[in-house]
Amino acid sequence: MADETGGAGSGAEGHTDQVADDADDADDTVEATGAPGETGGTDSTGGDGGGTDCGTTGGKAGTGGDGGGTSGTSGGTDGTSGTSGTDGDGKQAARARRIAAWHGSERTLAHGPTEGRIADRLAALALTADDPSYGGDGWVDVYGDGVVEELERRVATLLGMEAAAFFPTGTMAQQIALRCWAGRTGVPVVAVHPLAHLEVHERDAYLTVSGLRAVRPTSEPRPPTAEEVRDLDEPFGTLALELPLRDAGFVLPSWEELVAVVEAARERDAVVHFDGARLWECTAHFGRELPEIAALADSVYVSFYKSLDGISGAALAGPESLVAEARAWRHRYGGQLFQQWPAALAALAGLDRELPRLPSYVAHARVVAEALRKAFTAAGVGWSRVHPEVPHTHQFQVWLPYPAAVLDEAGVRLAEETRTTLFRRWQEPGPPGLAMTEVTVASPALEWTAEDVTAAVDAFLARVRELMRRDG
Repeated sequence: MADETGGAGSGAEGHTDQVADDADDADDTVEATGAPGETGGTDSTGGDGGGTDCGTTGGKAGTGGDGGGTSGTSGGTDGTSGTSGTDGDGKQAARARRIAAWHGSERTLAHGPTEGRIADRLAALALTADDPSYGGDGWVDVYGDGVVEELERRVATLLGMEAAAFFPTGTMAQQIALRCWAGRTGVPVVAVHPLAHLEVHERDAYLTVSGLRAVRPTSEPRPPTAEEVRDLDEPFGTLALELPLRDAGFVLPSWEELVAVVEAARERDAVVHFDGARLWECTAHFGRELPEIAALADSVYVSFYKSLDGISGAALAGPESLVAEARAWRHRYGGQLFQQWPAALAALAGLDRELPRLPSYVAHARVVAEALRKAFTAAGVGWSRVHPEVPHTHQFQVWLPYPAAVLDEAGVRLAEETRTTLFRRWQEPGPPGLAMTEVTVASPALEWTAEDVTAAVDAFLARVRELMRRDG
């Protein structure tokens, strides 16, 4: 569990301050920052648009959080000196350098969304539109009809729900779901984990916008237990469960534990909402298909750019009456966009192309995680942690005892000099000098053997040690 990492546990409190530019899932946009102007992030795969996080929000100034290990006030390129991010031009140059290094790599565990050029993305979207099954020969949508309605029907069917509504952002979908449930239950209290996306990456929107209040089943960096839900000392109307719990290490309960937690909420006369932004990749861990998982909840939110290589967007699925109410609130919240066909087309393609591949990504993530653990030990790293040791999904955390700026710079140099991208952005959510990155194993990684991982780790650590020796 995350509290065994020594790093993951210590990072729990640190994450609560990492709002930075997290409005609407900015924590899932490639750049892990801690300074204004760069959002916190992930590295979306070429095969996995948003499920591929290689860094969350909250890098700290001076640790490469916004300079990416390139420029500082001294104008250096090592990422370990100067105060990175104080020079706007240097910051942009650092970002451009990182993206160029990643984009130029021939071997990478996952491609990031910022590595794609606009023309390339448009060309790929045009190919999708040419496929008659996506309705590309039809008219563009207007205020959510046409291809958007087709996407909504597909999602409802995949999850076994009565209906689904498309939203421009997951944050909006979640806020509206909780607001609707509070009105229906008459209890404006949400039971939610303090490391949940609702708490860490949505700027307290459900509290400040809808006037709801939170209670905490647990503060441990793991999903809550049935006993903890059952023993809460005040009423709550909705239990919100993030599956997987990303900031604790993409961790999931067992199927039996999840069923018990839901039953405990029902005993408390509460409804259950799944923050299922990454629900798509949970089937392997639970050993259940999506409809059976979703059936435990009263409502489910899913993302189209996390895991599915979409452009943007999300869906809220549940009973027809709830979805109808959510559509009304979507309009009030400003989410009734005039046209959304690019996002809808990309989401439909992701459901067809990426969703069937996710179990293979999860299986290979376990191979990569084991190879990383063994490589760090063999290389004599004083302390390291891969968390969870056996990944629950195709994403997991890696912790190393070096400054984030050094690790950022070593990663960029590895990409520039060997055309291999192993890790991307690092952050220090706990004690200084102890850094964490998120790894996503997706389509490009399927070609990596355990031996390939070991060789890449050795080359990466050689550059880390060179930087550490030089800087004393």
